[in-house]
Amino acid sequence: MFGYIITNPEALPKERQQRFRAVYCGLCATLRRRHGLSGSATLSYDMTFLALLLNALYEPGERSGRERCPTHPVKAHDYVLSPVMDYVADMNVALAYHKCLDNWRDDRNVLAAGEGTLLKRAYRRVEAACPEKCAAIEAWLDEIHAIEEQKHLEIDPPVNATGRLLGELFVYPGDDTWSEDLWAIGDGLGRFIYFMDAYDDLPGDLRKGRYNPLKTLRDREDYEELCQSAMTMMVADATEAFERLPVVLDADILRNVLYSGVWSKYAYLQNKRNAAGKGAKQ
Repeated sequence: MFGYIITNPEALPKERQQRFRAVYCGLCATLRRRHGLSGSATLSYDMTFLALLLNALYEPGERSGRERCPTHPVKAHDYVLSPVMDYVADMNVALAYHKCLDNWRDDRNVLAAGEGTLLKRAYRRVEAACPEKCAAIEAWLDEIHAIEEQKHLEIDPPVNATGRLLGELFVYPGDDTWSEDLWAIGDGLGRFIYFMDAYDDLPGDLRKGRYNPLKTLRDREDYEELCQSAMTMMVADATEAFERLPVVLDADILRNVLYSGVWSKYAYLQNKRNAAGKGAKQ
């Protein structure tokens, strides 16, 4: 799960792609500073979007530069640092830590267990600094596990649980001015992420006999239309809330993600399916 909140580079000018990349590298540097190399290894595009959003909304001041880093030691690259990245980096680590625990629990994934061990100390620091946020992540996982164990046939419970989680994480600590709209953006994207992930995983889950709440809907004649319509409404909730915010800085990149980038994986799956259908006919 996660990894769907990305840009569409084909619809973004090169210099704006470089701006997104600089924020991405800045978040990586923040993770490395706060949580070491194991922390920087958890870097995600989803949290880069949150860093870009909070930075654009609060405009706390930036520091930029060029550097070589352990990941890219040969060629120097641009980076942008911002005070909001401390919070985003902490949430990135918290999500990654629990994802490792979840992968170990579900699949006995040894690599995930090892990564979780490396992140445990960093997570404990984050937990001490942001106990309410970490408690929300743990409560979400408990709820998802209960839903999976009960083999709920409806997709709404896990979708809504994931929406509530991201809604909570998108709200910047100590701020009430924009919390409602930030929560709505996170909620819409969280619901979309879970639904898109279930849609993406369904073929593999059917083969392996794993839980997927879309199993009960897959034989409907309107299955594809239903999925597309549901995800469209979820993203629409997020974009509607975004458009209420007084965001000017990087608004074009944020809109690129919300209106286009989030659909990249869906478009890829549709193209792959269409290509497979043409191949079968030939």
